[in-house]
Amino acid sequence: MPEDVFRIIVTAAVGLAAIALIVLAALMASLYRAVRKMQERTDPLAAKIQAMVEKAAPVIEKMGPVVDKIGLVIDKIGPLVARADRVVETAQLILDENRPKVAEITGEAARVVKSGRRQVELVSELLDDAGARAHARLEQIDRSVDGAIEQVELVGDAVKRAVTRPAREFNGIAAGIAAALSALMHGRKYPVDRTTQDEEMFI
Repeated sequence: MPEDVFRIIVTAAVGLAAIALIVLAALMASLYRAVRKMQERTDPLAAKIQAMVEKAAPVIEKMGPVVDKIGLVIDKIGPLVARADRVVETAQLILDENRPKVAEITGEAARVVKSGRRQVELVSELLDDAGARAHARLEQIDRSVDGAIEQVELVGDAVKRAVTRPAREFNGIAAGIAAALSALMHGRKYPVDRTTQDEEMFI
């Protein structure tokens, strides 16, 4: 390769490197300005965040023991959860083992309930029938009692007439005798109205 060509190539390479360095410097300056502007914008935000962190620091410090306590509670809950899992597994095994028996018992219970319902219906029908018969019987007894009371009243009226009739007749005879004696003795005659009124007062 001739020396002149080599020098031209080296010069072109150096020129390209210089141009690249200038472009890189311009980019770095532009990047620096952008970072600076971003820093200017984020400084107030960083200050606010720092103030918030400073305010939250006491709360965070107080939460430390709470977090420790929560950790202890979680440590205690762990075995309980494991036990609960074992209990659930045991219950599932028992349920799986006894599922045919449970189905049989459920079927029997359904049959018993059905039979009991039928028995209740029969008892209800019997009670309704007995109630209707008792009601009819009570009405019959009521009619019989009413008839007996009417008979007693008729007998009472008849007895009363039978008892009072001889007394009235006796009173009439006695009044007639008294009137006759009085007329004979005093020569006076009593009117029939007074005699009848005396009889009625006596009766």
